[in-house]
Amino acid sequence: MPKMMMRFGSILSVCLLLLASCSEPPQPITISPDDFHNSVDKVTEVMIHDIFSPPVASRIYAYPNVAAYEILASQSDDFSSLAGQISDLEAIPKTDNPNVNYDLAALIAHMDVSKRLIFSEARIGAFQDSLYGIWSKTNDAEFQASKKYGMEVAEHIAAWLDKDNYKQTRTMPKFTVQTEDPSRWQPTPPSYMDGIEPHWNKIRPFLLDSASQFKPLPPPPFSMDKDSDFYKELVEVYDVSQEITKNGDDSEEIEIAQFWDCNPYVSVTRGHLMFATKKITPGAHWIGIAKIATKKADYDVMNTMYTYTHTSMAIADAFISCWDEKYRSNLVRPETLINEHMDDSWQPILQTPPFPEYVSGHSVVSGAASEVLTGIFGDNFSFNDNTEVPYGLPIRNFKSFRLAAAEAAVSRLYGGIHYRAAIDNGLDQGKALGQHFVKTLEMRKN
Repeated sequence: MPKMMMRFGSILSVCLLLLASCSEPPQPITISPDDFHNSVDKVTEVMIHDIFSPPVASRIYAYPNVAAYEILASQSDDFSSLAGQISDLEAIPKTDNPNVNYDLAALIAHMDVSKRLIFSEARIGAFQDSLYGIWSKTNDAEFQASKKYGMEVAEHIAAWLDKDNYKQTRTMPKFTVQTEDPSRWQPTPPSYMDGIEPHWNKIRPFLLDSASQFKPLPPPPFSMDKDSDFYKELVEVYDVSQEITKNGDDSEEIEIAQFWDCNPYVSVTRGHLMFATKKITPGAHWIGIAKIATKKADYDVMNTMYTYTHTSMAIADAFISCWDEKYRSNLVRPETLINEHMDDSWQPILQTPPFPEYVSGHSVVSGAASEVLTGIFGDNFSFNDNTEVPYGLPIRNFKSFRLAAAEAAVSRLYGGIHYRAAIDNGLDQGKALGQHFVKTLEMRKN
């Protein structure tokens, strides 16, 4: 009998322990900066798969970041809402549900808005669902409340982005090539693609008052006179290419050109087979640099999303500003003129992208992003840029964002796809736009 009692007591103790463990409250869901990095990285992965053009990719980055930032800023004493500061954005809905985890709601909104902007929704959906399963098991009440609020904000942002003229530009006519004018852009080998996004200047900017607010200086007047500034710039492209290829592909200039290539439209021809090699866009490269900087600075969730949001909006407006000039000046690429007038077998080190030459998109975007990042982290912020490692390229080291931007800009000369004026004037254009973002946007309260 005593043994029976002891055995019963042991069983009772185990049951009491199990009941006690079952009655413990669920743990709160913890969201880290890495969760947002992973969400942004997933967007990059899908955009590479879907082959979005550089301008369109910049739009895809910006809107999800704004959605997440607005939720986080609503609970911050140090950061301000973008409502009333950027074009047509109204305040996001509020919630009084005490179960809402705002970091979690922000991440859910980021993923949902991202999924609305890409083609391969299932790829982000699978990523999203895997996280939902984990969060639901951790704390279902908190997850459900946060998901409900995050989706409400995502709907709000979706209604706002739906009015930025993107859909209207999808039905506008293709760009008309003017073959009778030798100064005008012509499609280039090997794919001879149509000019992409000729109506991108009609997209609503985030902060600019118009696409032409930072209109650059015009390029040198077109002339094939050997004493003209234009012809001298054309010869420079050819001479630089000849010089840096003397020793094969081992020169520093070729390494720089390849590192900053970021052309999602590269076509490879082998016999009768033509296929594309998938790469990140220029904006994606700078989003990668923003990630590197926030991780080096050990930023928390709020500061991480502040960096992503500020940078991505500047990049998006930089593309609008740049594309406004590209289809206004409509300038012929070096490859076309060198093949026609100097060397019919010459090929640039980089494949010429399918849109007019002036100004350099890399220059404008890099100038803008570097100014915003300098405003956040300071002018002497060194970093190791490993953004291109997944694409087989080595790490490059930079002592500042501005030095990285200068290298990105001149890489287009080394690559043989831009004249000097497009590089220098484009960099100035981007810097002016970036400084406008730094001076005008009031995101940090202190």
